[in-house]
Amino acid sequence: MIYVTGDMHGDIMRFKDPAVKKLQKGDTLIICGDFGFIWDGSRKENSVLKKLAEKEFTIAFLDGCHENFDLLERYEVTQWNGGNVQFIMPNIIHLMRGQVYTIESKKIFTFGGGHSQDFDFRRDSSNWWIQEQPTHLEIMNAIDNLAANTNSVDYIITHEPPASLKDCLGVDVFQRLEVHAFFEDIIKACYFRKWYFGKCHIDKHIPVKFYAVFDKVHTLK
Repeated sequence: MIYVTGDMHGDIMRFKDPAVKKLQKGDTLIICGDFGFIWDGSRKENSVLKKLAEKEFTIAFLDGCHENFDLLERYEVTQWNGGNVQFIMPNIIHLMRGQVYTIESKKIFTFGGGHSQDFDFRRDSSNWWIQEQPTHLEIMNAIDNLAANTNSVDYIITHEPPASLKDCLGVDVFQRLEVHAFFEDIIKACYFRKWYFGKCHIDKHIPVKFYAVFDKVHTLK
């Protein structure tokens, strides 16, 4: 089975949630950005990653706005299930921006990154990276990948929400990025069954196709 949950920010306790503990060998857990377990490269962090590598299921994460992109970029880019990925551990996989993966016969489009809401506080520190913001090239590559799949996928999983949902979510989109316009184009031009995103740190269904995800674990059926 394929499952989706929200931002973890390096909190190992999230893997003790009963909904996560029930995952079995062959299952895939997709995290909608801000995985947070690749942050400082410390001995403690490496120990935690080795612990996660003992899980029998696959942990697949999108990058969010709170990742150490300098560390993340050191991992080799390779192919997995039809799209570009980076293997952190044999069962821990970074799902990259604008890719379409086929997992258990389901087509899943992913697009991580976004804009930190605490940008004004973090931008002059050592824990903010400009790579969090999607580039024009990444968006164009995503357009090509969607077109190669006839603009039709089963699921869309992103970190940022489509900006048009902000009133439903009760949150502000503080900075308009090119990716926000791209997401609005996807809504109009692409077929998809459901869209999941993690940035807002809430669990909410916005009828009919959109899901803000945080603690809850959704099953992709």
